Amino acid sequence: MENPKLPKIFVIAIFSLVFIVMFGSSMFVTIEPGEKGVIFKRFAGGLDKENVKDQGFHIIAPWNDMHIYNVKIQETFEKMEVLSKNGLSIKIDLSFRYNPVPNEIGFLHDNIGKDYLESIIKPEIRSVTREVIGNYLPEELYSTKREAIEDEIESLTRAKVETKYLRLDAILIRDVTLPLTLRTAIEQKLKQEQEALEYDFKIQKEQKEAERKKIEANGIAEFQKIVNRTITPQLLRWKGVEATQEISKSQNAKVIVIGNGDGDLPIILGSGQ
Repeated sequence: MENPKLPKIFVIAIFSLVFIVMFGSSMFVTIEPGEKGVIFKRFAGGLDKENVKDQGFHIIAPWNDMHIYNVKIQETFEKMEVLSKNGLSIKIDLSFRYNPVPNEIGFLHDNIGKDYLESIIKPEIRSVTREVIGNYLPEELYSTKREAIEDEIESLTRAKVETKYLRLDAILIRDVTLPLTLRTAIEQKLKQEQEALEYDFKIQKEQKEAERKKIEANGIAEFQKIVNRTITPQLLRWKGVEATQEISKSQNAKVIVIGNGDGDLPIILGSGQ
């Protein structure tokens, strides 16, 4: 006797297989490392902004969609032509690093979408860069204030994109191109300034050396004054007597005449081995 349940199980199995073949690609989702996902529930309230999915394997209803975002830090390059404070055209190459705020990709997808680089980040960077560089002269951007300008562009842009669920890691000025005549003039000016600094340094060095010699000369003069005040004829005579006493103690033969030398000092007439 045939089992009436077998055809029913067979039908269910066939139906399940067909269902998986037709909808499996939309039901089984793998989120790779460095990615986050957010589900759009077609029949249950739309985008689930609060429930961000982490990396790994996920099963969703076939009528729902998983929107996956790369949340790793990415780098993009941008070339611009801007005007300086004095109206001269400057070509500038920038690079910037950015990423979506991982736990806010639901709000990012709802308000902006995946094209946030072109619709938000690049326009904000262009706008801020033109605004900031418009406050500086070309030579400041080319040399002395480049790092400060870079920091100003970065901080202003970061404040704007952070309100849109995005992070700005850094903005770097990679290259600045000025008109040839202006670049030559700036380089010549910088060279002259460097030469002036070197000349000032040499002057300061000579002034310090002159001060040192003056102090040394004053010290020698003061020493001589002290010597002249303290070394008297009486002291010299006494030192002569002491020296004569020491000589008289020597084992070498000598003749000493008392009182016939300069200042009545003894005279040594001769000595032998």
